[in-house]
Amino acid sequence: MARTRATPLSRAEQFVWLTARVLEQRVFAHHFPSGSPGSGGPAGTDRSRAADAVETALDAYRNDDGGYGHALEPDLRGPVSQPLHTAYALRLLDGIGRCDGQRIERVCRYLTGISGEDGALPAVHPSLRGYPAAPWIPVVDDPPSALLATGPVLGLLHRNQVWHAWLFRATDFCWSAVESLDKTHPYEVKAAVAFLDGAPDRDRAEAAADRLGRLVRTQGLAVLEPDRAAEYPVPAGYAPGEHHYAHDFAPTPGSLARRWFSDTEFERSLDFLVTEQQEDGGWPINWRTWAPGTALEWRPMVTIDALLTLRAHGRVL
Repeated sequence: MARTRATPLSRAEQFVWLTARVLEQRVFAHHFPSGSPGSGGPAGTDRSRAADAVETALDAYRNDDGGYGHALEPDLRGPVSQPLHTAYALRLLDGIGRCDGQRIERVCRYLTGISGEDGALPAVHPSLRGYPAAPWIPVVDDPPSALLATGPVLGLLHRNQVWHAWLFRATDFCWSAVESLDKTHPYEVKAAVAFLDGAPDRDRAEAAADRLGRLVRTQGLAVLEPDRAAEYPVPAGYAPGEHHYAHDFAPTPGSLARRWFSDTEFERSLDFLVTEQQEDGGWPINWRTWAPGTALEWRPMVTIDALLTLRAHGRVL
């Protein structure tokens, strides 16, 4: 009998089952049910039950304060709730259609409790002090408000039409931060895009995105020719080779950032993403690793994101 040719999806699935946390295994099974033999269930697996399984796995990271901790975002260790953990939790809930209800009410209460006077979130809350964290993540007693943390959280809540008192001042902060960006860097741009993609004022969001896209191109923040990536600058503080590509800014066709790139540029970026799949079936991380376990936890997360991006843009997996 002829052996079935391995596909990018089947190779990635084997990698996820081999290396991922239970949470990412559940997330993969939800988004790619019966992707290949050994996927854990027959074709037509009930998506509602798959979403329940993601929620159950995610509950292991939820704290009594309504936030999320326990190294959900692998570069921040320890049990305490953090804004970046909560942002990732919301992204997973959005992906399974469960970004609503009492769970989100509890999240908003947590966000209210850790916000600054301007209503915005710090990138790292000082409760992390004493627990391990990546060396490039400072823990200070009075952290500044950060678009990096506030933008993705707020964008997802707006996207899901969540209404809570916390959103009002936080929205004002994000508009001010996004519209005043001058010298920036890729992660901050991605946070801005996450906010703009969910912001209710679509005309204002489109205008802000157009301006931001010009900054990205002027400052060379997106590698437009992957075979010449070494010629593009790496932002200060980033790891050598820690570049970002068009697909990083626009993981879905509906993102405002998709307009920043021509079809040729974007297809070239997707071609590069395809070639980045490794021999073991997973995608790599391009930022610094600082502890043995963090890379192992990050790679399945990055792999699922790569698959979702490729599928969203019409690539056959």
